[in-house]
Amino acid sequence: MPLKKEDLVKLYTNLVRARKMDEMMIDSIQKGKGRPFTSGIGEEAVGVGACTFLRKDDYLVPSHRGNGCPQLLPKGMSSKTLMADYYRKTTGTGKGWGLLSADMDLGIPGQGASMGSCFPIAAGLGIAAQAKGKGQVVVCIFGEGTSNRGTFHESMNLAALWKLPIVWVCQNNQYALWMPVSEGCAKEDIADMAASYGIPGAMVDGQDVVAVHEAVMSAVERARKGKGPSLIECKTYRIRPHYEGLPDLKGYEPRPQEEIEAWKKRDPIKLFQKKLLEQGILTQADIDRIDKELTQEAEEAEKFAWESPEPKPEDLDKALYAD
Repeated sequence: MPLKKEDLVKLYTNLVRARKMDEMMIDSIQKGKGRPFTSGIGEEAVGVGACTFLRKDDYLVPSHRGNGCPQLLPKGMSSKTLMADYYRKTTGTGKGWGLLSADMDLGIPGQGASMGSCFPIAAGLGIAAQAKGKGQVVVCIFGEGTSNRGTFHESMNLAALWKLPIVWVCQNNQYALWMPVSEGCAKEDIADMAASYGIPGAMVDGQDVVAVHEAVMSAVERARKGKGPSLIECKTYRIRPHYEGLPDLKGYEPRPQEEIEAWKKRDPIKLFQKKLLEQGILTQADIDRIDKELTQEAEEAEKFAWESPEPKPEDLDKALYAD
C-alpha cells in the first residue's frame, strides 16, 4: 500500500527524533554526565523503517546500537522514558536498575543481555504470538556479526519449521566492532542464508527508509497470514565510533577515513529530506520546524531524566522479586 503524505512525514520525523536523542546522549558524555553506549547515527533508517508502522501489540526485539533510539522511539516509547533509562533513573522502564529499556505494554520485552540472546527470545515470542492467534508479529533486529552465533541458526530453523510469525531484520553496518564483514562472515550477504531455511530473503538499501519500510512491512503482512518468517538484510553504516565514551583507541579503527566520508554523503536523513523536498511533501520551513521541535523534545527529555530520582538501595529487592 503506497505511503500517504502523513506517513512519509512520520517516517522523517522519527528519523530526526532518533538522531536528536542519540546526539543528546553523546553530548551528555562530553559533559561528564552520560555513560558509554553504542551510537546509531547513520543507521536510523533501519529501525525507523522497520518499526514505525508496527501494531502496538506486535513484539520488537531491538538491537543494542543507538541505545534503541531508532527502534524503541518509533515503536512508541517516549523520549523521556528512554533518557531516564540511559541515566538509570527511577522514571525509566528499568526503575534505575538497568540501561536496557523494556515495556511489554508496547510489545518491547527488552534487549538480550548478550549478543545472540535476541534470537531465542524472538522465537519464544513467536511461539506465544502464534498461540494467541491475534495476528501479532515479532520483529527482531540484529547486526551481521551476531548472525555468526549458534542461536541465530537454531532460532531460524525452529521459526521456519513451525512457521512462526517472525521478521528477522539484519542491520548490516559492515563491521562487528572493528572486524570487517569480509573477515567475519563466510557469506557477506546475510540475506542469502534465508535459502538454507526455505524462507524468503531480501536485501535492501539500509539508508533508504522507505525501502526498509516496504521490505519489512511486506514480510510482516506475510507473517500475519501465517506464512512464516522472512529475513531482511539492510546494508547500512555507522558514522560514529563503535562505542561512545571509551578512551581514544587510535590504531584500532580499521575503517579508512575516505570510506567514512563516503557513507556520510549517504546520511539517511539527508537523503530522505532531499526526496521529500523534491516531491513537495515538505518545505524548508517544515524541516526547520521539525528540527526545532525535536531539539526541544530532546532537551526536555534530558532535563526530565537528569532531575529524576536515583534508585534507593533498599528498593533493589523490589526490582528482583515479585510481591
